[in-house]
Amino acid sequence: MDAQQRRQAVARRLEGAEGPVSAATLAREHSVSRQIIVGDIALLRAGGLDIAATPRGYMIQRSPSGLVRQVAVRHDGPAMEAELNTMVDQGCTVLDVIVEHPIYGQLTGPLQLSNRYQVSQFIARCRSEDAAPLSQLTEGIHLHTLSCPDQESYQRVCQALEELGILLREDFAP
Repeated sequence: MDAQQRRQAVARRLEGAEGPVSAATLAREHSVSRQIIVGDIALLRAGGLDIAATPRGYMIQRSPSGLVRQVAVRHDGPAMEAELNTMVDQGCTVLDVIVEHPIYGQLTGPLQLSNRYQVSQFIARCRSEDAAPLSQLTEGIHLHTLSCPDQESYQRVCQALEELGILLREDFAP
């Protein structure tokens, strides 16, 4: 299999995947290094394929199902796990995290977290990589885009985040 055939196979694998596929998995499947896969993904993106890199691997960007809404929150790093669990416990998927950077403008990190197991894996990876969340760039202020099954789920998320004391409201004053 040459490089072009491998890239086509990687694209087909991602298009057929139910969730994210790690670079390590793709490398193993094609008997190449992880770095070769990273290069393949870059070339596929340059060719127009909309591939997101999530904490759990690569995936083809698809339009989210359900009601898509954003919530604005503010908290310190230790509250991140409770925040994410609060959202997935209401049946919503946390699609991303968004912060406003003074130089780069809006920075978005794809998350695609739908349940507590995925949240725990994400938190464990943050700890093992000693990686700071994007919200550290903005004194804890950030947005999350959610895909919720219905308006009631979204309202439950807002209520639960408010009870945690981290939901930003219109009357917020720094």
